Amino acid sequence: MGVSRLRVYDWPTADGLRGGSPHLHTACAEGYVVLRGEGSVQTLGSAGFAEHPLHPGTVLWFTPGTVHRLVNGSGDLEILVLMQNAGLPEAGDAVLTFPADVLADPGAYARAAAVHDEASARARRDLALEGYAALRERVERDGPAALAGLHAAAAALVRPRVPDFHDVWTAGPAAQAARTGEQLRALREGRSEHLREAAVRSTAPVPGERYGMCGRLTVWDLTAAPCC
Repeated sequence: MGVSRLRVYDWPTADGLRGGSPHLHTACAEGYVVLRGEGSVQTLGSAGFAEHPLHPGTVLWFTPGTVHRLVNGSGDLEILVLMQNAGLPEAGDAVLTFPADVLADPGAYARAAAVHDEASARARRDLALEGYAALRERVERDGPAALAGLHAAAAALVRPRVPDFHDVWTAGPAAQAARTGEQLRALREGRSEHLREAAVRSTAPVPGERYGMCGRLTVWDLTAAPCC
């Protein structure tokens, strides 16, 4: 799992709300644990458009392909984010809901997605909201089938990165799952040698915050202190 703490952007948007950049993940599920504040997450998926309230203690998660937009209702919304397949999101598993012409041009997409400072983070968010507004209108009019174009564009954008994704998955999530299978096999056979390797590890967050898609991120590099 990837772990980060997210202070959702409180920047105003064209529709009068505050929050982050709508996007989807192509290979990873994502979960939220609300730590502070109130808000909501708007989603576009197989059930169409939905809005899910967020308050302290809420746990919410969604699968790949779900377009999600975080809305910071109280201005101080903070979330613990848990990402499946640690390493894949960092390798570029997410795609922003830019307008269709930007999504169709890898160079234009890369330029629009690049963030150097607050101004470029705001510009990226606003462009993603522009595409999201049109997409939501189509989904509410035509149903979930209206997401097909975005999903195809997202798959095309990440396709060149898939070999790297596979390497990350093989070394991380797949290796961990295989190790668990070996441990279960040992237990089924009455063996306990792996329990002698019991250990405790800890790591501190990477110093400073970074501009994420939905807010200011504090991240932990769990590869420096693997759990098992």
